[in-house]
Amino acid sequence: MIKTAAEFITEAQTQINCLDAESAWALYKESETAVIIDVREANSAAESKLKDSTNISRGLIEMKVPKLCPDPDVLILTHCGGGGRASLAALTLKKMGYTNVCAVTAKFDDLKKIFG
Repeated sequence: MIKTAAEFITEAQTQINCLDAESAWALYKESETAVIIDVREANSAAESKLKDSTNISRGLIEMKVPKLCPDPDVLILTHCGGGGRASLAALTLKKMGYTNVCAVTAKFDDLKKIFG
């Protein structure tokens, strides 16, 4: 039986910290070193992105995040268009050894209103 994307996402969300937009904003504002990673494809990020985010497409997480975040304990917030890819990326980061990763599962438009 083939596992669907929705099943992978649901499974990932049982293993990571998921946040709504307001909770993510509160955590972000408390941290001086937090990193926001936009895991959407580059063309989506080019159209509109959160003010302080860095775009690293989900497929490049393993290769690019260690250079951006050498500290495994830094707060990393992943986001995408609706939370699915952010959840999968957060699980990958957790498996890589990052200890303070959260997936923001809110819709991008809701995030944009709060984060700018």
